Amino acid sequence: MKVPVVLLVLVAGAFAGEPSIYFKDQFDDGASWEDRWIHSTAKGAEAGKFKLTAGKFYGDAEKDKGIQTSTDARFYHASAKFDEFSNEGKSLVVQFSVKHEQSIDCGGGYIKLFPSSVNQKKLNGDSDYYVMFGPDICGPATKKVHVIFNYKGKNLLVKKDIRCKDDEFSHLYTLVLNSDNTYEVLIDNERADGGKLEEDWDFLAPKQINDPEASKPSDWDDRKKIDDPEDTKPEDFDKPQHIPDPDAEKPEDWDDDVDGEWEPPMIDNPDYKGEWKPRQIDNPAYKGEWVHPQIDNPDYSPDDNLYRYTDVGAVGFDLWQVKSGTIFDNILVTDDADFAKTFGQEHLDATKDAEKKMKEEQDEAERKEREAEDAKKKAEESAKEEEEEEAEEEEGDADAEEEAEEEEDSTAAKDEL
Repeated sequence: MKVPVVLLVLVAGAFAGEPSIYFKDQFDDGASWEDRWIHSTAKGAEAGKFKLTAGKFYGDAEKDKGIQTSTDARFYHASAKFDEFSNEGKSLVVQFSVKHEQSIDCGGGYIKLFPSSVNQKKLNGDSDYYVMFGPDICGPATKKVHVIFNYKGKNLLVKKDIRCKDDEFSHLYTLVLNSDNTYEVLIDNERADGGKLEEDWDFLAPKQINDPEASKPSDWDDRKKIDDPEDTKPEDFDKPQHIPDPDAEKPEDWDDDVDGEWEPPMIDNPDYKGEWKPRQIDNPAYKGEWVHPQIDNPDYSPDDNLYRYTDVGAVGFDLWQVKSGTIFDNILVTDDADFAKTFGQEHLDATKDAEKKMKEEQDEAERKEREAEDAKKKAEESAKEEEEEEAEEEEGDADAEEEAEEEEDSTAAKDEL
């Protein structure tokens, strides 16, 4: 049985070398998840509610339960609090699973870490947060993993394009934020990207800037090619682009006094050669591309604590979905990337193949059902056509019989005469 979340927070780090588990929720402990997760009322009638379900296909009907967006075109705001902590001197790991079983066309699938002061009942898109992480999909152009950090009151977007998964199955998303100001993004426990915070976000002013005292010399020639001064335009080159149609004739009913002087229509000139340009040659005076000299930026100030958040106290979702049906599960906030990887792998091993197998079986059953319905419909249409043909034949026979009787009566009348 799953240990309650509150207990996990209390015992986390109680023993040397053990991971600190700040928050963990798999929604399968038998307790009411709504006792832990608070829905915001900020959006009123525009707000959707999460529901607890394993979805349409899964590995285990109970263990794979998560919270699912339930209504199309709604905002979703829900959060859970835990004992606040600081990640100073440690890694911060955020991990959760996402299943877009509705084949999402446009909507968020990301999670946020909030300060302990967050107002859960009023949570909305304007609420301050520390970290935003996870997939976002909207049409074929937007299929990315958001990694946004708040730094000195500004939300900074990652400058890389990290591709997310866009199929219908469960995928595990992991963000590892290290105390050496590096990071790593994993999808299904495989590295998707990573690097240095200072390089991939605009946390700080650049170390160097263009020297404001320097400028490109006036005699600096950066043209690689120039016109050949010895090249001249051929004498027969200048031909008009359009000429009067030589085959056109003045209409017989054209009246110069009424219609004006007749002019033949213009056509493309087959001898037109376009605009003449001299051939290009290498520029003997070319000095290369001018590079602006750099100087140290006086506004640059290094920060060894880009990674640090001192009052993390809640985790939650702040989403908009056009097409609902996304399921979130296996939420983990810890300081141990290895523990997170092992924890996540257990979920992957238990659900990955089982989900696909169940989905394939459902698709096959639906295919057979559609084929049976199509066959039934076709048989009904065929039977209806046969009935109509029989009815037409019977009607034709009746008409023929009636015509024969009329002809017989006519013949008999003629014989009497």
